Amino acid sequence: MIDTSARVAVIGGGIAGACVAFGLASRDVNVTIFDEAMAGQATAASAGIIAPWVSTSTGAYYATYAAGGSYYPEFLDRLSALGIPELGYRRSGALVVNEDPTALAEAARLIRERAAGAGAVAGEVHDMDSANLREIFPPIAPDMTGLFISGGGRVDGRTLRDAILTGARTYGARLVHDSARTITSEHGGSTNPSGTWKVGTTSAVEDFDAVVIAGGARSSEILEHLGHTVAITPQRGQLIHLSLHGANTSPWPTVHPLDHHYVTPFDGGRVVIGATREDDVGFDVRTTAAGQKQVLDDALRIAPGLAEATILETRVGVRPMSTRPGGLPYAGAVPGAPGLWLASGFGAGGLTMGPLIGEGLAAAILGQEAPQIAHLGL
Repeated sequence: MIDTSARVAVIGGGIAGACVAFGLASRDVNVTIFDEAMAGQATAASAGIIAPWVSTSTGAYYATYAAGGSYYPEFLDRLSALGIPELGYRRSGALVVNEDPTALAEAARLIRERAAGAGAVAGEVHDMDSANLREIFPPIAPDMTGLFISGGGRVDGRTLRDAILTGARTYGARLVHDSARTITSEHGGSTNPSGTWKVGTTSAVEDFDAVVIAGGARSSEILEHLGHTVAITPQRGQLIHLSLHGANTSPWPTVHPLDHHYVTPFDGGRVVIGATREDDVGFDVRTTAAGQKQVLDDALRIAPGLAEATILETRVGVRPMSTRPGGLPYAGAVPGAPGLWLASGFGAGGLTMGPLIGEGLAAAILGQEAPQIAHLGL
């Protein structure tokens, strides 16, 4: 642990690094964020669904996921209070759909239970027949029935990330647009047991009292160079951005068909469909024909009204997937390395869990109670 006079380096400027930096800087810690903005950042490509109650996750992972969703309003209020005008967030609801009423009914029981436990954050839950569905999401297939959760939301990952980094900088954090090419430690002996960490970029080497590794899927690679192993692997996700000319997509809910894929409407006629979940491809951030076909087939099966949409772009992100039991992310001190911390392995839930975990880890680094991450240590 450190005190507020210390200097902390945060390696990575995605949702994990941005949230930890914000949590530290808001506590008057001297923070420097190192981020080279490499291709494939999961935050930049994410569809940004904030509706943990419709997730298929269970156990401790779901508990963290749901807690992140419950913390969201408070976190957004903190950013708004700093005068940051655009957060990229809209609460437009989440729609769970399926052509099989039995499958939907089974899912609905759990969703209603979860939503009731979350209270006002999750909002109200309503059954939807095919006519109701077409009213709130016109492209939907005619054979679908659904469940509407009013508290579901969506956020543009790039916009929110930039807002959080702006917030951290408002509190005094410094952002270095370069990668941490070298990270080394020097133990300080009995008078300085935590030692000093040196972070080197292409232009300088700086001293820090602590280092937070928040490099997304590359976190395991960074830690390996420091002699530590964590169970984080890369998973490629391809998402397609569509445009529906003349459609008012702003109030449309996110759509979840009890499967791995989804549809996320944004303002201005933009609709995001995805995503692939491709293991064993490393950090290959290419757009592939097979990936595009899968995304389009999945989306048009549940929303054939998107068939005439214009394809604007494809975004590819590499998710940091935790392979520890239950898929739990990492947030805590690295054993045997005083002053070294890790925040990674959030999988597809980073935009939802990131703010809560960032707040908890910032507290833990300062030696404060951090119940949010008590079960996420290394």
